[in-house]
Amino acid sequence: MKTSAALLAASVIALVPALGHAQDAPSEQAVEIAHKYVIVDGHVDAPSTVADGGGDLASGEKTVDFDYERAKKGGLDAPFMSIYVSAQYEPVGGAKARADILIGLMEGVEAQYPDKFEIAYSPKDVRRIFEEGKIALPLGMENGAPIEGDLANLKHFYDRGVRYVTLAHSRSNHISDSSYDEEKRWGGLSPFGFEVVRAMNDLGIMVDVSHLSDAAIEDVLATTRAPVIASHSSLRHFTPGWERNLPDELATKIGENGGVIMIAIGSTFLNEAANNFNEPMGAAREAEEERLGREMTGAERQAFMAAWLSDNPYPFATLEQVLDHIDRAVELAGIDHVGLGTDYDGVGDTLPTGLKDVSTYPVIIDGLLTRGYDESAIEKILGANALRVWEEVEDARRRRKF
Repeated sequence: MKTSAALLAASVIALVPALGHAQDAPSEQAVEIAHKYVIVDGHVDAPSTVADGGGDLASGEKTVDFDYERAKKGGLDAPFMSIYVSAQYEPVGGAKARADILIGLMEGVEAQYPDKFEIAYSPKDVRRIFEEGKIALPLGMENGAPIEGDLANLKHFYDRGVRYVTLAHSRSNHISDSSYDEEKRWGGLSPFGFEVVRAMNDLGIMVDVSHLSDAAIEDVLATTRAPVIASHSSLRHFTPGWERNLPDELATKIGENGGVIMIAIGSTFLNEAANNFNEPMGAAREAEEERLGREMTGAERQAFMAAWLSDNPYPFATLEQVLDHIDRAVELAGIDHVGLGTDYDGVGDTLPTGLKDVSTYPVIIDGLLTRGYDESAIEKILGANALRVWEEVEDARRRRKF
């Protein structure tokens, strides 16, 4: 878990401009590819933007990284809308209600703008909506807390359109241990967690292993009879010691399972300097308060951190580092097992230089072309791999034994 000081530090990164030159405009070839094939993004936190900030996904008013115009420009066709429920709900209650509210907001977006958005319940829906020129909004629930210990609730969320569940988030819950939680409550999945994985297979819900501890991912892979996804994870090789990213051996096993690793692009996921940035930043603030002999006021704290950041610029990731993660994931898991799960709207102002919103998928495509990926491989990374896994999860449901 991040400390409060680290969270404060992260919140003021926006006080200084991003380093690096502006990204060149994407090539005509990259733009053409972006609009030729279905682009699936495994994780976009737009529902929270709507709920907490009043964002209008159609007009772009009060939005963060995702809205209709920028998505159409970038060729984004099927962003999984993250039905994110904070870990804070589980001990106090209300997780299920929060998830239902967020789903309802997405249903409202669909109803208000039927010419622009439509909730997708299957890969077949995604392809049809793509052909109709609209943006598909499949739903993924981030954190299994809303299941609240009752498999009937899992069926409830399937009926409401949820097609993947991230079993835990920032704390271990009643289903699984979390990569962020130092207390490994279960040593992997809980006894109920094993039931949840089997029930998800039976219902046709994808099991998402992002945010889980290594041991929990091992338990999922040993239990599931369908491919899994990591909806927004990158590789620990580049961020040593950070359990939130996948180690090489688990990336390989997800490929062997038939699943897909969807690369997250927040700078924290991509380079070690950004991953470790909060610690010295928070320590500097705490040292200044110790020198003063009191806590700084909000205004003092903001001014201090802005000054610190001007001397210690945030190490924003680059396109090349995104590509490094993709290359390594392809090496470990195979070209059929890699996708994109950017975490747009969910990582604040830590996005890489030149990849600041959903209009920039062609920039990634140009990078892939430069690194020698052919059009067939790029199509797989953009969305074909994710849709194939979703179809195989649907097939596993049909093969269930009663």
